Amino acid sequence: MNEFLETEEQVLRMLKTVFDPEIPVNIYDLGLIYRIDISDYGVCYIDMTLTSPMCPASDFLMEDIRQKVGTVEGIKQVNVNLVFEPEWNKDMMSEEAKLELGFL
Repeated sequence: MNEFLETEEQVLRMLKTVFDPEIPVNIYDLGLIYRIDISDYGVCYIDMTLTSPMCPASDFLMEDIRQKVGTVEGIKQVNVNLVFEPEWNKDMMSEEAKLELGFL
């Protein structure tokens, strides 16, 4: 596997360790991650949303992402961009997340 794909896989693994304190499912499986882009210079750009624009955990989640993804070898900086379009809905969750939350 090439170095870029390994780094991307490690970033995904780290994102799957970030949980909204109110929901027992990681943010990746919840469908909150819209984009991951890693530059040649080690900057990781992440576009994410929240289940609700008024989510009280937004600062916590963004800092948790920065800290965890920042530990991945080759990542020098993590930029998290909070977006609200497209608006998040339950259909964006993985099958595992839907099962865990009782939607299946």
